[in-house]
Amino acid sequence: MLRLGLSGCRSVTATMPWRSLGQSLGGEAGFRPRFAVERYSRIRADGLRTLRVFSTTPPPPQDKPSRTLRYGRRAAYVALGLGAIYAFDKYYNASAISRNLRTVWTCALITLDYKFNFTPEKSEKIPELHERVAQRMYDLLTSNGGLYIKIGQAIGANAAVLPKAFQNKFASLFDDAPQLPYSTIHNVFLKELGAPPDGPGGIFEIFEKEAVASASIAQVHKAKLWGKDEWVAVKVQKPDVSIQMEWDLTIYGGVMWMFEREFELPVYFAVDFVSDHLRQELDFEREAENASKTAAFIESEPTLRGKVYIPKVYPEYSTKKVMVAEWIEGVRLSDRKGIRRLVGEKEPIVEDAVPRSVASAPSTDLSSSSIAPAPSPISVKSPSTSFTFPAKPLKGGTQSIMHTMVSLFSAQMFNWGWVHCDPHPGNIIIRPSPTSPTQPQLVLIDHGLYVQVPEQFKREWVDLWRGMLSGDFSQVENVTKSWGMGMPDLLASFTLMKPVVLRRNRKKVQKEVKDEEKKERRPLTQYEQSVLMKQKLKGFLTDTDRMPKVLIFLTRNMRMVQGNNQSLGSPVNRIKITGYWASKSQIRNPNLSFGQRIREWWSHIVFRGVMLSLDISFWKTKFIAWLGDVRYRLFGGDDSSRKKRNFEEELERNMREFAREGLGIDVGEGVFAG
Repeated sequence: MLRLGLSGCRSVTATMPWRSLGQSLGGEAGFRPRFAVERYSRIRADGLRTLRVFSTTPPPPQDKPSRTLRYGRRAAYVALGLGAIYAFDKYYNASAISRNLRTVWTCALITLDYKFNFTPEKSEKIPELHERVAQRMYDLLTSNGGLYIKIGQAIGANAAVLPKAFQNKFASLFDDAPQLPYSTIHNVFLKELGAPPDGPGGIFEIFEKEAVASASIAQVHKAKLWGKDEWVAVKVQKPDVSIQMEWDLTIYGGVMWMFEREFELPVYFAVDFVSDHLRQELDFEREAENASKTAAFIESEPTLRGKVYIPKVYPEYSTKKVMVAEWIEGVRLSDRKGIRRLVGEKEPIVEDAVPRSVASAPSTDLSSSSIAPAPSPISVKSPSTSFTFPAKPLKGGTQSIMHTMVSLFSAQMFNWGWVHCDPHPGNIIIRPSPTSPTQPQLVLIDHGLYVQVPEQFKREWVDLWRGMLSGDFSQVENVTKSWGMGMPDLLASFTLMKPVVLRRNRKKVQKEVKDEEKKERRPLTQYEQSVLMKQKLKGFLTDTDRMPKVLIFLTRNMRMVQGNNQSLGSPVNRIKITGYWASKSQIRNPNLSFGQRIREWWSHIVFRGVMLSLDISFWKTKFIAWLGDVRYRLFGGDDSSRKKRNFEEELERNMREFAREGLGIDVGEGVFAG
């Protein structure tokens, strides 16, 4: 039985074997019907199949969309998808994807720029190349903010080995960022502490909604505890930072790996060490523990007890993202006029040269006073302070302040093995001592980043300082070899921040010097200077696996301390003080035997004799500066000859000459100041 619908779409039912269907319809075995088979509806037990077919009439042709319309639709879909990704990234992923794409793009441009333009033929245009690259890096760091600012500051701390364009750009990089609205801070409190900052059931009786300071990682608010006349500083971590951190560190490692691979520079070896310590800054509970540990060390040292203070932390109000500490009123070290007024010193006739790291540090100069919220190193936004200067100046002057500071960080390096890694002038507050109101007290804040110095390294660090200051080549060489480093003179020069030629126990040193002097010197091209610097760096870091990574943060610490001393006119001989702490630290080591202790005492006595020459150099510089002051006051005249008069500035000038002649590096002013 067969029914065919010749019009419309009526169905056809066939109850015959499939292969014979063509013959029944067309009479030929090869005939194939021109209708479409939709599906088998059922299979009968006798093997016959029932089919449903449609009319052979083809559907009317439809107009195809134009190519422009098709491409327009595709472009709209792509734009819609990218917009959705961008919105998700911005509002739910802290712009992490956008930041990383910006980083990859910038690094690709830098790599290509150097590949095509860093050639002997384009030697005269290499300064312009460095300028372009430095500007791109600076724009990247400031656009991304957050951890990128910290990484940029770490690079800036070692700017002396970079081209001059980088020195200038990174010297002006400091940590400042817009503050978050109060609603965001309110949500952080609800999540971390389960209560709002203030109001009914709030954590504090009073909580100032506008932050007094804001940086890339956190912002600080002033608050008052319930039922007490006690004000505190509340440091609140910005929510986006924890999301961005791992993304940023991952891309940082990738970029360092790429630069090492493409430019053959040993830069990747420190990535893991630096990343681990940067992560610590996001854990405010760890920061509170660091502060307590440092306070205990200070209390155990008689020469620092009472002279240095660590603000008290309130652990009952603190979490990993919120930290509450004692509110401190005082004058930050970055406010040089305020410091001199506090200690009763006159302003210099010719203003001391200020290291750029100090000049660009956030200032808290509020005309009559400076406010210093304890947990924050960042700039103050609103003058909310009750600090007033004492009626009489504090005793000891800037010399007392700097002696305490240099002693503090020397004790951290050589005695405690526990070093604060960010002693910039915004993190140091000077106030009258509560127990001795006529004496200055140094308050150290921002304890997020510390390094633990291993005991073995600490002994080697002491040997290095003794050898450097006594000019003992073999002693310094023994230490540098164990650290996988070459060129002992270079290490000594950059550690002390002054040119050093180690002559004691050095074979044929006079012959080497004479041979070097006989060489005909000609000005190096820009390309030759860069190649020489690269060769020197490779010869300096011979085995990065053995190099103590803690050196990265120790040298950063020392440069900042030097910059602080220089900004106040070098009132103390920083190198001498540090050297004394280094030499006498092993005498107090309880693990030494009697014989070892005797040898340490003898070494210390010899060392003090050698240090006499450094004293003479320091006081000679001070005497010449004094004569210049007297001459200027009596006779007036041009003051340009007096600008390079303090000890640190003289060391810096000599170091710039050493870097230019020995390394081919053109170093700008203020770079060696930290």
